[in-house]
Amino acid sequence: MTPSHFLPPLLLIGSNIVMTFAWYGHLKRPGWAMWMAILISWGMAFFEYCLAVPANRIGYEGGAYSGQQLKVMQEVITLSVFAGFSVLVLGEPLRWTYVAAMGCLVAAVVFIFLPVD
Repeated sequence: MTPSHFLPPLLLIGSNIVMTFAWYGHLKRPGWAMWMAILISWGMAFFEYCLAVPANRIGYEGGAYSGQQLKVMQEVITLSVFAGFSVLVLGEPLRWTYVAAMGCLVAAVVFIFLPVD
């Protein structure tokens, strides 16, 4: 297994953790002014891009993944990270409907990685 195979998922996990906090972390700070939440979130997004862009370039240019595979992988990682965030940070229960939706996305991963030949 080459770095172009294992680095993209690891970098995408890191980027999604940062982006989840950028997009939703401010919900735990209702006293912040909107402009403050936007500026802090925007600043955090810079670091998310510092992980996501290399993840996609390494995976794509290394020939390990197609653009479509990288996108579907990113979506599943995003929802997985958010599931943990919503439970651990926001204190929301993980409903069966969320788990069912994740199952559908896992099916999408299976389909996108099937050989086309």
